[in-house]
Amino acid sequence: MKTRKMELGGITKVIDPIIGMRQKDWYLVSAKDNGTTNALTAAWGGFGNVCEKPVATIYIRPQRYTKKFIDASGYFTMTYFDFQKYEKALAYMGSHSGANEPDKIHKAGLTLTEIDGQPTYAEGKYVFICKPFFCQQLAPENFLDKEIMSASFPDKDFSFMYIAEIKAAYEILG
Repeated sequence: MKTRKMELGGITKVIDPIIGMRQKDWYLVSAKDNGTTNALTAAWGGFGNVCEKPVATIYIRPQRYTKKFIDASGYFTMTYFDFQKYEKALAYMGSHSGANEPDKIHKAGLTLTEIDGQPTYAEGKYVFICKPFFCQQLAPENFLDKEIMSASFPDKDFSFMYIAEIKAAYEILG
C-alpha cells in the first residue's frame, strides 16, 4: 500500500472541518489492543486547535466496544473513504459490534493494514493518527438545550468526548 504524508494544515482541504455536516463524512474510528483491532463508524466530531495542538474531537457512546480499545491503546485512527463506494461497508461497521462479531472488518469487505503501527484500511482515502489527551463524558447538567439532549440521547447513554492530537495525516494512494 502506498501512502503520502500530508501536512496537518491540509486536512481541511480534503475533509470538512465540521465532521458530519454531510452524510458523506462518515469515517471509521479504529484502535488496537494486544494485537486485535476494533472499529466503529462515526459522524460526530470536528477538527481544530486546542492547547496549541492540531486536534480531532470525536464522540463515542459508553457501550461501544471500540471505546475499550481506545482507552487501552492510547491512540486511534480516523479513516475516511469514498463514501459512495463504501457506504455499505461503513453502515455494516456501524451496525455490528466487534464484541459479538470479531471478524466484522473482514465481513464488511475491508482490508486491515497499518500506518505508523496504527490500524487503517487499504480501501481508505485519508487516515489521521490521533493520540487522545482529554476525555470526558457529556453530562445532562451541562446541556444548555435540553431538547437537543433528549433528541440525541433518549436512552441517557451520554457519549464520551475525546480530544486528540493529530500526530500524522496520510493520503492512501492504493
